[in-house]
Amino acid sequence: MPTAPASMRTPMSAAQIVGRGDAPYPAPQRGAPLRLAFVGQSTFFEACALDEHSGRVQTTFVEFRAGGDADAVRARVLAFSPHVVVVFRPEVLPPGVFAGLRAPVLGFLTEPIPRTRGHGAHPDLKRRRAALAAVDTANVDRLVAFDPLIVPTADAFMPVWRSLPLPVADRLYSPVRRAAGRPSILFVGRSTEHRERFLARPKAELDLVHAAFGIGPAELAALLAEHDIGVNLHNEPYPSFENRVCLHLAAGQLVVSETLSPTHGLEPDVDYLEVAEPDQLLAVLRAAVRFPPAYERVRIRGRRKAEAFRASHVYPRLVDDLLLDLRVFGTDRAA
Repeated sequence: MPTAPASMRTPMSAAQIVGRGDAPYPAPQRGAPLRLAFVGQSTFFEACALDEHSGRVQTTFVEFRAGGDADAVRARVLAFSPHVVVVFRPEVLPPGVFAGLRAPVLGFLTEPIPRTRGHGAHPDLKRRRAALAAVDTANVDRLVAFDPLIVPTADAFMPVWRSLPLPVADRLYSPVRRAAGRPSILFVGRSTEHRERFLARPKAELDLVHAAFGIGPAELAALLAEHDIGVNLHNEPYPSFENRVCLHLAAGQLVVSETLSPTHGLEPDVDYLEVAEPDQLLAVLRAAVRFPPAYERVRIRGRRKAEAFRASHVYPRLVDDLLLDLRVFGTDRAA
């Protein structure tokens, strides 16, 4: 039978609540700042992490990507002495890299995978599911998924504890600015056949800048500040919710997106403009460029909704829930 999600299991006794080894995870001292380490590929995920050095939280970001130096990432994490570790894409961690780590590890699933166990999924989704199958469950205590609709598939490898979109680093938030002159358009993401089918005519006709994703948060912040409209398109022709939607909204841009699934509380044509076909994208962008005031209310509403994704709001609450859940239900990371 499939394993029940951790939060639905019978609570453990205090003696059973263990981390790696035979002792409980050390708890943050009352009044001391929470020490929170993020692990992942910085060019993708530093924009989704919390960067804070206050009496409340102390953070660090540890660079790691598939095939990276496992000993180096472990050494950097241990040197920081974190109370909690958040790992983006835990499936790329080498087996046992966090063996003996006396801190809870929260894995964040960031990649789309098939939403059903059938055989008709897009090849790209099948490839990502195969990558997820490599996750070492001894490396993490709980999993968070960016998309609740992938949970039935992900649960086959490790039960998913929570689902929420990737947060947005506070430094990327900006107020809504009135366009100075002709609005410019930004698309951030790698080129695929599907995306170019949407972008070919806007690139030829309008002032659209295509920036390959994988840039640092400082460069990303500068790009977002230079453009008034942000476009979001799926990687391939399958439904998803890309975190760049949240990034563009946080920057105060007008967001024009291919149909989102799920929407994570965002309302199409209220918080962002939704399109389903290349011709629709071109028509909407033409109108947004020629008549900037027409969608001012959408920009304002979208920026307000973006507060729900702010890293300094999301992570402390998420970590509080994690620590409480571990105290009550324990962890399968026992030796």
